[in-house]
Amino acid sequence: MSALPQQHLTFRPMSDDDLAVISQIEPTLYSHPWTVGNFKDSLHSGYSAWVMEISGNIAGYALVMMVLDEAHLLNISVAQAYQGQGLGRTLLLYMIEISQRHQAANMFLEVRVSNHKAIALYESMGFCEIGLRRHYYPTKTGREDAVLMGLAL
Repeated sequence: MSALPQQHLTFRPMSDDDLAVISQIEPTLYSHPWTVGNFKDSLHSGYSAWVMEISGNIAGYALVMMVLDEAHLLNISVAQAYQGQGLGRTLLLYMIEISQRHQAANMFLEVRVSNHKAIALYESMGFCEIGLRRHYYPTKTGREDAVLMGLAL
């Protein structure tokens, strides 16, 4: 299935006003979602936070922490209603572009070892596995490892 026509797709900086909608999307995607406080802290810390809209509706969002010449992708999410249309790839490409504008030389991210779909997307975009973070993510029954991935920009 292809992405929606480009004229309906827009990106803009995330604001506090978006958090009510984002806080409704987040728990539909993750067993341990970010809280409104997590998003507020990220916004107020100056992280690069973006919303992807389709016809004025939030379809996805992503946050990147820039440190020196590194970009660390903290959260990238596409609402369930918009999944399967290539929008995760589109949002990731946008965040790579934003990171390059900030002169980042590398982008890093963590992903659950069980999230095979996301790992496949990242690998298809050129990310490589560079490590494993043991017991990184909480689960309902304990902790799950994360694959640490990197991309030279």
